[in-house]
Parts: sequence; structure tokens; C-alpha cells
Amino acid sequence: MEYKGYKIEHKDNKVIVEGVLDFDPVHVFDCGQCFRWIKQLDQSYTGVAYGRAINVKCQDAILELSNTDIEDFKNIWFDYFDLGRDYSYIKEKVMKDEIMKEAVKFGSGIRLLKQDIWETLISFIISANNRIPRIMKTVDEISRTYGREIEMDGGKYYAFPGIQELSGATLEGLERSGAGFRCKYIMSAARVIDEGQISLGSVASMDISDARSYLMKFQGVGPKVADCTLLYSGTKYDVFPTDVWVKRVMEELYFKREASFGEIQEFARDYFGEYAGFAQQYLFYYARQNRIGAK
Repeated sequence: MEYKGYKIEHKDNKVIVEGVLDFDPVHVFDCGQCFRWIKQLDQSYTGVAYGRAINVKCQDAILELSNTDIEDFKNIWFDYFDLGRDYSYIKEKVMKDEIMKEAVKFGSGIRLLKQDIWETLISFIISANNRIPRIMKTVDEISRTYGREIEMDGGKYYAFPGIQELSGATLEGLERSGAGFRCKYIMSAARVIDEGQISLGSVASMDISDARSYLMKFQGVGPKVADCTLLYSGTKYDVFPTDVWVKRVMEELYFKREASFGEIQEFARDYFGEYAGFAQQYLFYYARQNRIGAK
């Protein structure tokens, strides 16, 4: 059957999607935007999102999603994998110079996932001053402890816990996940949302500045975590998440001198405009894999 420009088929508990361009699972899942996907021996990825566990393969423009059906593809995975967006157009818009041409070529299969904003917020609170393997382990432990169990092919996986599950958590229980000093921030975020003090559903209608400021009401959320939450939940795309490392990358590639966080944000806003988030992800992946800006 046809669905929004793709030929899709349900077979043996799999959804097979033909005509998927600009999608490389390595680029998508290892570019730093998500923490629930694990590479398998056959080069596929298995992960959990929106309370579902699936396995993902993509080769020769054929996307294969195992442990799902057509209904979930339409209701969850089509948007989650941003399949409604023409990434060849995005690439044209961000390839403004030789640096970006090289970055886009290197990470040509990146697609920005539309993750659940609550999970994204907590994941990037955990990411502060942390390394990706440790973040992945912590998010997994929190899901194992507080999330719902999911079975797939005889294996057990765990959904990320909802707001109410974590609002009832204890500091001692969370500390066993390895989140360290971030535990108090996780508990606080869950409780202020559960009590109605902050609504994550409100940020989509705000402009970037207001949305960022609103998210920074959460304890432990600065500009970088706020921008990551907005970008990787698919809420806003004209953000350019910048931490100390991204700052060094921009100084090395563009400024050729020290630059302030404000200068970098202004440059990204003016230079990349509404596509700043896509540009950041191509640059981030390219720089991290090639150790640009590393000390």
C-alpha cells in the first residue's frame, strides 16, 4: 500500500518501507540525540520509544521495522523518524560553505528524531557533565526500575517511566541509577509537572526565547539542556545547542578565535536561520567522529 509517498508492507511482524532516502541508522542513533538505541551484531539497532520496543534496519532505501504494525507506523514511527521531511532540501539549505558540505557528506544519513519531550528533558538533564555511555546506562537503569516491562523476541525491555512514576520516586531509589547529583533535578522536574506548576505542552506555541526561558524554570536546566530538549523532541528546529565542546568546535571551524556563547548563538541564528538545529547536528556528529575541538 502507499502511504504519504512511501510504499509500505506489513509482513512477519515487520513493517517494510520502500523509498526512504537520507536514513543511515548509524548516523541517526549514534549522533548524540538519543540514548535508548543499541547496535546489534547484524548492524541493526534495537531500541525503545513511546512504550514500544522495535528493531530498525535500513539499506538501499528500504527501512525495516521489526516488532510493529502498520497502525503504529502511521501513528508513531512515521513522525518519530521524521519521514515526512525532505532531507535533501534541508541539506541544500545548510550547505552554505565547504565546512558544512563536508559535515553533511559525513553525516548524510542523519534524521532528527521526534522524541517524547518528557523523556528528552530528563535524558538531557542526565547528560549534563556526562558521557554518552554513562547517560545511556543511567536512562536504562531508570527505565528498568520505574518503567513498564516490554517483551520482544524473548528479550525484556523497559519503557521510559512517565511523570507520575518518577514523581513518586525516592532520592535513594534514583541514586541507584547512577544519575548522581542530577537525581534531585529529576525528582523536582517530575513533581512540578505533576503538580501543574509547569506544562511541557505549552512550549510548542512559544517563540524560541520564551520556550528556552520556560524550560530553564526546571532545576538543573540551563540553555544547552533546554535547547536539546526543544530540538530532539521535534518542538523547535531553529535552536543551536551549545556547550563548551560545541563552542570549541565553532571557534576552530568558523571563528578562528575565542568566541562567546552569545556570539555563537547569534552567528547560528543569522547564518542558518530556521535550519540551525539541523546544521548543529551535522556539525556535532562530524566534529565528534573526527575529534575536532577535542583537547
